[in-house]
Amino acid sequence: MRLPHAIFVLTLAAVIAGCSDIGLRNLKPPGQGPDEFSVLPVKPLTEPKDYAFLPAPTPGGANLTDPNPQADAVVALGGSEAALNPNTPIPASDAALVTASSRYGVPANTRQVTAEEDAAFRKSRGRWTRLRLFPVDRYSQVYERQAIDANNANEAARQRGIETPSAPPLE
Repeated sequence: MRLPHAIFVLTLAAVIAGCSDIGLRNLKPPGQGPDEFSVLPVKPLTEPKDYAFLPAPTPGGANLTDPNPQADAVVALGGSEAALNPNTPIPASDAALVTASSRYGVPANTRQVTAEEDAAFRKSRGRWTRLRLFPVDRYSQVYERQAIDANNANEAARQRGIETPSAPPLE
């Protein structure tokens, strides 16, 4: 009589534990090691060209040596750091692109609407993904129908005579 009761209790505990909501991705650190994302390299200090014309101090503001990964990436890819400033006007070279992309109108709340529609989609598709006994990638489960199979797309392009780069072999 004790063994069926113990099996029932363990099964019930596993089912309840499987219903926890940990988000779309199960991103856990692999161990107790250091966090590589907490290390921030800073830029080297540079001497100003003229000490008579120094910038005014900005308490609580940014420092010239503070890391700015977004601006650094933009500059590394050949862009202008000033483009990240929201008050910077659109350059004349991009005017045609902006005109073409906004020809049907630009709603002001696009990001909010997209986030709400995605949350509704995940809620409708993710009803049965909460029931699991082992950790799984819920993101892949929810968006499984929308995923592109790279091997099928590559083969379809080759059959149409389109040159494709080499692809890894099928697993």
